[in-house]
Amino acid sequence: MIGLTKLLCGTATVSDAIKFGRDSSQLPPNMLQFSSGEHPLVVWNMTNRCNLHCKHCYINANDYEYKDELSTEEATRLIDDLVTIQSPVLLFSGGEPLLREDILELGTYASYKGLRPVISSNGTLITLEIAQKIKDAGFQYVGISLDGSRKTHDEFRGIQGAFDSAICGIKNCLEAGLRTGIRFTITKYNYLDLPLIIELLIKEKIPRFCMYHLVYAGRGRGLAKDDITLEQKRNVINFLINKTQELFNQGIEVEILTTDNHADGIYLYQLIKAKYPSRTEEVMQLLKMHGGCSAGKKFANIDSQGNVHACQFWGHKDLGNIRERKFSEIWRDRSNELICELRNIKSKIKGRCSKCNYLEVCGGCRIRAEVAYGDIWAEDPACYLTDEEILG
Repeated sequence: MIGLTKLLCGTATVSDAIKFGRDSSQLPPNMLQFSSGEHPLVVWNMTNRCNLHCKHCYINANDYEYKDELSTEEATRLIDDLVTIQSPVLLFSGGEPLLREDILELGTYASYKGLRPVISSNGTLITLEIAQKIKDAGFQYVGISLDGSRKTHDEFRGIQGAFDSAICGIKNCLEAGLRTGIRFTITKYNYLDLPLIIELLIKEKIPRFCMYHLVYAGRGRGLAKDDITLEQKRNVINFLINKTQELFNQGIEVEILTTDNHADGIYLYQLIKAKYPSRTEEVMQLLKMHGGCSAGKKFANIDSQGNVHACQFWGHKDLGNIRERKFSEIWRDRSNELICELRNIKSKIKGRCSKCNYLEVCGGCRIRAEVAYGDIWAEDPACYLTDEEILG
């Protein structure tokens, strides 16, 4: 995750991270990306059921009951275990997590135990009453996905009216006093809608925007050909950088981030180095604190049946199952080859990524590499940096 606002506008500093010891159990939510990584943020896909049918879904969710998903009792045991390793955040995802009847109960329990519960939702089920219940349960953030204009969003989500329902859900969250943000996954079908989404962000006073680069997983594996071009990626990041600076200068309080392509951080660093040289050292220190791709290091995923993955896009490679061993045991298992390799990727990376001087702050996306080249350690096909830039 690359915090454009934090890095470009100086709203986060090295001293901010250090004064909390870079301990993720102590850091404020907006500083977790700079943690030491000893305590992972966990995304739990609590159900595969979803009321929409999104083209880029990474778990192939559908609208029917799935068998053998973790029970409420198993989920509470998971929460207890996450507390023992001081995991800072439990993100309730899906499918659509609000389709599980016990989500409010589990959110309340997580909050009571000291975890920060957050929700990733399509927003369509969030009435004002539900939004208030989410807040009362102790959830600290709700991320709602938008894919562009009404036409674009509805087409991507497979349901007419999904856009209007999502906007309504966002407004209801804001009215209930819930911190809320927009999640936007970019493809060649919606990248031209990005300015429209930023305008909506400002109009509705939505405090956070995160743009997701496309990862070729689940139904998204078939969308690899629909990723934007490398030139378009540069145009998009330039637009977001300019908009971030513009909004900050206007005093508009909104945080802009990107995720799933750490080339954004390198590109931003080189821009800051050229334009604001006095901030170069601090920005690089923050990027090193973040450490590039967090999969298997600062970030973990648990699917609806208890299988543990390096991140939500690694669903085809299991690290273990919490029904057989506690998550904490799986996560600390140094005999697991994949976990060890992901935590020491320098010895494995091949191709163009292996020649990059910024490997420790990026590392590329191993899933995109696998889809493009059949090798998880190959270069990331979505890197838009030039040869000069990766050596600069």
